[in-house]
Amino acid sequence: MKNNGEKPFGKMLNKVDQAFLKIEEFILSSAVILIALMVCGNVISRELTGTSLLFHQEVAFFAIIVSTFMGISYAARKGRHISMSAIYDTVPWKMRKTMAIFIPLITSVSLFVLAYYSYFYVYDIFEIGTTSTNLQIPMYVMYAFVPLGFIMGGIQYLRNLIVNITNKEVYIGTDALDYNDVKPEDREVDDQMQL
Repeated sequence: MKNNGEKPFGKMLNKVDQAFLKIEEFILSSAVILIALMVCGNVISRELTGTSLLFHQEVAFFAIIVSTFMGISYAARKGRHISMSAIYDTVPWKMRKTMAIFIPLITSVSLFVLAYYSYFYVYDIFEIGTTSTNLQIPMYVMYAFVPLGFIMGGIQYLRNLIVNITNKEVYIGTDALDYNDVKPEDREVDDQMQL
């Protein structure tokens, strides 16, 4: 029962993955727009009325936390994370392939450890019952995105590991071939900007 060479279970996982991608993109773009609106709105408010919006700092802070920690997974998927590639770029293909397997493994384990510790931090905040000053939103709601982002990032790096084990090519992200393995004439305009 194959459809276009893809098994039904694989097709279902692909649909779930695409749904998560769309949710990530929506959350990240909304958070960035919210940050811009809060900062610009506060500047306009200060210029017109001479006073700041009381809640702008809390809303912008919340949006920054969301975009930072939810962005880990998205950056790992797209191969857009910060990397120290001076050594990686100069080694032969076989060594790059080995590094492309071990780097996501170590990163994934690190993110899961951080998720573990951040969960207990969020739980402590929940127990204390801290709320934001102006909006009175429980702070654990704001910080819940920290372990969630670490977990999603860890899963994405595990996927990067699996992609590099199962494919001959070297991938820097689940959706991104290593830029060293793509001929310059085959690169998209967006990829050329990475160089």
